[in-house]
Amino acid sequence: MAEPGKPRRPLHFGPDAMEAHGGTLPDPAETAAAAHAAARTVVDAGRGDAAPATTERLVRLVEDVGIDTLAQLWAGRPARSLPGALWRVYVLRAWIHRNPEVAAYEYASGLAVAQVSHVIAGVVDPPGADEVRELSDRILGGLFDGDLAVALERAAAFCRVVATGRAHLEEGDVESAAAMVTTAEDLEACARLWRRGALD
Repeated sequence: MAEPGKPRRPLHFGPDAMEAHGGTLPDPAETAAAAHAAARTVVDAGRGDAAPATTERLVRLVEDVGIDTLAQLWAGRPARSLPGALWRVYVLRAWIHRNPEVAAYEYASGLAVAQVSHVIAGVVDPPGADEVRELSDRILGGLFDGDLAVALERAAAFCRVVATGRAHLEEGDVESAAAMVTTAEDLEACARLWRRGALD
């Protein structure tokens, strides 16, 4: 993880790395193994040291290394895998932090219909921009200093409420609402896999 003020190290293969691979990029199996190993390292780092400073650094990973770096590493992995779950929760947090007013508006619009999911998500009622931003940090932090399965379920519940809001707004976007439901389903499946010790 890059320290503040230090240049970021992009995830790519330079001449030395390519030479080590015979002048070619690593094969898909190597790329997949690296993605899963990195996801496990991130989770183990947080869960092995529950110090608030460690959790805060991991929550702010996108700010430190950049969303593009995480995308190169995790975006191509299956949704129902550890790197796939981490990618979705980090992207959800990044979206909320970039558009907190929109996130709060869409969430509030889905509240009346998706009450059960609202309770699971744990957003303060009524939710505002600050509340949804804080929730996104708490959910992501819960992957490291709490029950990882519960954190995934809270992220899924948030997605379900937002999806409901999007579908019920006058300018509703059914396609993006459906995509948010799919994300929720994937996160819920990951929570079940984690509880069985089968999320890799």
